[in-house]
Amino acid sequence: MLSSVMASPKGSRSQKMKLPIFTRKGTLEVPSPTEKDWSKDDEDDWVFKDPDQEQDSLPQPYRMINKMVNSLFDRSWEMIEARDTSKKAELRRTLPTIYHPLRESIVRLFYFYKDGLYLIKAINELEDASKQTTCIKMEISKGGNFAALLLQGAGDIWLDVYKLPKESWIKEVQYPQLAVNTKKKIRQQLQLNTPDSVTADSLDTDMNISFRGDVKLSLPVQIMKIKPPKPITGTTFKSPLEAFAKIAGCRGLGSGQNHYIKASQWEKREAILRATYKKFLDGEWEPEPISMATFYFLLPSRVIPMPTGVKRSPGLACVLGVHWTDHHNFFFYSLNRTLKDKVDPEGVWPCAAPIVVSQLSPCSSYLVLACEDGVLSLWDLAQGLTLGVVALPEKCFCQSIHFLKYFLVHKGQNVYPEGSVKCHMKCVVLCTDASLHLVTASGIQNSTISLLVERPVKYLDEAICAVAPVQALPGMVLTFSRDGSVFLMDVAKSQIICSFALPRSYSLAAPWNPVFVVSLHHPCFLLRGDHPDEIGSASKAEDIPNSIFYFNFEDYPLLKNFSRNCTIPQASILAHPTFAQALPLEERCEKFFQKSIQNLAKYKVKEEEHWTRLRRYSLLLQKEDLKK
Repeated sequence: MLSSVMASPKGSRSQKMKLPIFTRKGTLEVPSPTEKDWSKDDEDDWVFKDPDQEQDSLPQPYRMINKMVNSLFDRSWEMIEARDTSKKAELRRTLPTIYHPLRESIVRLFYFYKDGLYLIKAINELEDASKQTTCIKMEISKGGNFAALLLQGAGDIWLDVYKLPKESWIKEVQYPQLAVNTKKKIRQQLQLNTPDSVTADSLDTDMNISFRGDVKLSLPVQIMKIKPPKPITGTTFKSPLEAFAKIAGCRGLGSGQNHYIKASQWEKREAILRATYKKFLDGEWEPEPISMATFYFLLPSRVIPMPTGVKRSPGLACVLGVHWTDHHNFFFYSLNRTLKDKVDPEGVWPCAAPIVVSQLSPCSSYLVLACEDGVLSLWDLAQGLTLGVVALPEKCFCQSIHFLKYFLVHKGQNVYPEGSVKCHMKCVVLCTDASLHLVTASGIQNSTISLLVERPVKYLDEAICAVAPVQALPGMVLTFSRDGSVFLMDVAKSQIICSFALPRSYSLAAPWNPVFVVSLHHPCFLLRGDHPDEIGSASKAEDIPNSIFYFNFEDYPLLKNFSRNCTIPQASILAHPTFAQALPLEERCEKFFQKSIQNLAKYKVKEEEHWTRLRRYSLLLQKEDLKK
C-alpha cells in the first residue's frame, strides 16, 4: 500500500480531496438488465466508509511515514506546477524589439578652452594635508557667470559661491601678458598622469591642443559662504517685537530661527518626548549624517525679481536656491552681494515636511519639491504661480524627478506644440519602491498623477533604478532596470516601444547605477559597457576595460517616424478644442474674445432676420385688414 501511494504524487493529492462514500453491505452483484427486476434498496443496506480507511489501518510507524511522504510529494508537486505556470507566463510575455549599438569607442576626457588647457585655481588646495577639504558637488550657472561648490572638511560642510570673471578671462587669453613657454614642463607632468596609449605629443599634434602654463588668469571672486541651518534652540529675545525687528525687510521670514519660544518650553517638550518613547530612545544611537545641500541657479522671474540697480541680462542667474537634507525650508539667496555682506536669505519657502528631493526644469521655469510625506509641490517660477500639489500613493516615496518637454497627443502621435507653452508641465517621478508615475500640471491648480509602472512583486530584477527623458522623441523616456535591461517607454500610452542591448561580450558592471548620457538636442544616447570577464579579475576599478556605445534612434526602423514631424503648428492646436489649454494665457483670452465677437455677430444677424420676418408679417396683416 505504501509503495502504490508513493508512486503517484498526484494520486495522493486526489485522495486527500475525496469525500466520504457509501458502500453496500454484502457482496456486489451484476444488476438485472430490466428495471422492474431491480430490488428496492433500503438505507439500512448501505454503510458509511472512509476513503482513507485503508491508510489508517496501517500499523505505526508506517502510517506516519506514509503521511509524511505524501505531504512531501504534494509540496513538491505544487512547486513544479508553480514553476510551470511561471514559464508559461514568461513565454506569453511580449518581448520588445531589441536594438544593438551602432559603434563603440574608448573614451578619454580632457577639459580645454578652444585649443588650450588652462589652470584657473585649485579651490580646495591647502598646504596642511590634515585640513584638506573635499569637493562633493559643483554647479555652474547657465552662461558661466557663477559657480557653487559644496565642500566638506573637519566634520563640517558648507557651500561656497563664486562669481566668475568671464570677460576678463577672454581678454587675458587673447592677450597674454607673459611670453614664457612652460609647455615642455607641463607636457612631462601630463605624461605621468595619462595612459600609455595617450601621450602629450600625440595630443599636441593630432588634436592641436597647447598646454598653456604661461597665462595667469584672474581668480574667481567669492561672494557667499552658506552653512546648514542651525538647530532651533531657546530664544534670546525679550519680547515678540524684538524678534520681528531681527527680520530686516522680511529676510529669513519663515526659516524658524527668529521665534519667541523659551528654552524651558523646549526642555519640557523634550522631557515629554523621552517619557513617551523611552523604550525606543534607550540604547545606542548612530551619529546623524552630515546634512547635504541641493542647490540651483535661478533666473529672474515674478517670484525672483531682479534687484534694483542691477543690469538685467538675458539668461543671467540672479538667485541661488538651496535646501538641506532633513530640513523643511527652501532658501533663496541673492547673487548680487559680496563676501562682506551678511548671509541672510532673501526668501524662504517653508514646507510641511522635510524636503527629500527637488528638481528644476531645464528651462529654469518650473520647480518641484518632494517632501518626506510623499507630497509634491509644483511651482511655475516664471509666472509666479503654484501649479498645484499632488500626493503619491500610500507608502510611495520620491526617489528622483525627471522633467519632460511638454507634449500633446495628436491623432495618436506624441507631438510638441509649436512655440512656447506657459503654465503647463509634465514630469515622471521614480519612487523608492521602483514604481513610476506621470505628473501633469495644466494651468493653475489643475494637476494630476497617473501610474506608469507598478512596483514589481514577482520579478524583482525588473525593478527600475534609473530614468532619463529623451527630448528628441516627444513623450519618451529611457528606463534602466536592475537586470541590465534598457527600455524605451511611451509615457502617454504607458507602453514599451523597444529595448536596447549591449553586445554579448559586454554588460553593465553596476546595473543599479548605470553610466549613460542622453543628448538634449539630438536623437541619440551613450551607454557605458564593461567586460564581464575582467570585472572580477581587475584589482582596481581603473583597470577594468570599458567602452562607450552609441545608440542613434533615427537609425532604427521602428523609431524613424517618432523623431520626424514631431511638432504641431499653432493652427492645428487652435482647431482642436482639447489643445487650446496648451496655449499661453494671452492667446487663449484673445481666442475667447474672437469667438465671443463671432457669436455676437451671428446673434445680431439672426436678430435682424427675426425683425424682418415680423415686419413682413405685420404688412401682410395690414393688407388683409384693408381688403376686409
